[in-house]
Amino acid sequence: MAEDNILLQASGIAKAFHGVPALTNGQLTLTRGTVHALCGGNGAGKSTFLNIVMGLLRRDAGSVRIKGQEVDFRSAADALRHGIAIITQELSPVRDMTVAENLYLGREPRHLGLIVDFPQMRRDAQALLNDLGFEIDAGARMDDLSLAQIQMVEIAKALSYNAEIVIMDEPTSAIGEHEVHVLFNALRKVTARGSAIVYVSHKLTEIFEIADTYTVFRDGRFIETGRIADIDRKHLVTQIVGREVKVIEKTRAVEGAPVLLSVQGLSRQGLFRDISLQVAAGEVFGIYGLLGSGRTEFLETVFGIHAPTSGEVHLDGKALPPGNPKESIRRGISMVTEDRKESGLVLTSSIAHNITLSSLSLLALGGVLRRKAEAQAVQGMIASQRIKAASPEIAVESLSGGNQQKVVFARCLLTDPRLLICDEPTRGIDEGSKQEIYAFLRDFAAKGNAVLVVSSEAPEILQVSDRIAVFRKGQLDRIVDGHGATQQMLMDLAS
Repeated sequence: MAEDNILLQASGIAKAFHGVPALTNGQLTLTRGTVHALCGGNGAGKSTFLNIVMGLLRRDAGSVRIKGQEVDFRSAADALRHGIAIITQELSPVRDMTVAENLYLGREPRHLGLIVDFPQMRRDAQALLNDLGFEIDAGARMDDLSLAQIQMVEIAKALSYNAEIVIMDEPTSAIGEHEVHVLFNALRKVTARGSAIVYVSHKLTEIFEIADTYTVFRDGRFIETGRIADIDRKHLVTQIVGREVKVIEKTRAVEGAPVLLSVQGLSRQGLFRDISLQVAAGEVFGIYGLLGSGRTEFLETVFGIHAPTSGEVHLDGKALPPGNPKESIRRGISMVTEDRKESGLVLTSSIAHNITLSSLSLLALGGVLRRKAEAQAVQGMIASQRIKAASPEIAVESLSGGNQQKVVFARCLLTDPRLLICDEPTRGIDEGSKQEIYAFLRDFAAKGNAVLVVSSEAPEILQVSDRIAVFRKGQLDRIVDGHGATQQMLMDLAS
């Protein structure tokens, strides 16, 4: 490896919070023209390491060199001046501004250095978006964009600095497979000009598609590094988790089982139309589609968050009142929403409070909460879902992503549902936790219940589903057997 090709070299990075080590031996070497995957489970120390590199955190020990020169950044702006840009998991758009204004915030083109040249800014922004292949109008307001489009704008903003090093922390968490391929084409343009990318993702399919090299962290320590071409998925998962992970094999649902959920002619104006399907007891029923296909909107309507324009939903043969999620819960439906931090959890509240949030009426007597019953219910769920936490009273925001998602499942299960609706149930979760969730879904269905699940990851839908409904442009294209379908088949049908 030629020394002049090394853009970033970090070694021996250490950081402790209140005396508790979060990182003890972080190291990574990044070379020009490459995508380097930084891999590790939730809590492995990846974000701490990247925050130190970016100057967002002060390191306790270790060395960071940029092109051979020792650096000690004090802020992200300091790192940016040295050619390092970052795209974080948490999106931070200014929603009442346009796309162009967000892209060039704080560095707007100006007439005579004084008055902002808005037409020029919009032209520059549109040229950048077009060059990256992002189909977004530079003049659109951020408030009018989808979550996926907002994420693409954040990515474009980081790339607009023409930085030599771009750090991407879960850049595809809110975008679908089509947008991922558009992004990857843009990244190849970035590396072709000699820049390099540190790529963090729990989606191993993406890592094997886009990355040239990799580094694994586990429990705050460097584990190994190498070329992606020299390893397979099983090896990478074993290094990330620290043990061999058993892949959950699905078994066929019982033939002739009674219908638990029946959806008839369900429509919502402008979002999806005339969708009919049935889900049997004992079945995990998957829904696959590209962004904009109406999949999430369909789930929310079935659950009752929104009322349909037309159509009906029946559970156990009885019609559900439209637009009434409280009644849906009472009848036996629970929903794991797409964004646990926005709509699934109260992050500043305790684990216990989050678990019992949907079940307070079941734990009360005469309008008074039974504290003992609540404590027993919480302890039971923590044990059954294997939630790792020092105490039920700590804030849920202190947990890893995998444990946060287990709290969401615990809250849903405490309502004793027959049908569990899951929208992107493993988003932002490491491979070990994913397999635990897959096993839970199969076990839940095997008890005579049913699962209706949406995922933008075709391999996930294929692994867990008995049957798969493919949505396309707001319509149900067809239902395929999940035991014989392939990833290419799903993508062809959905596009």
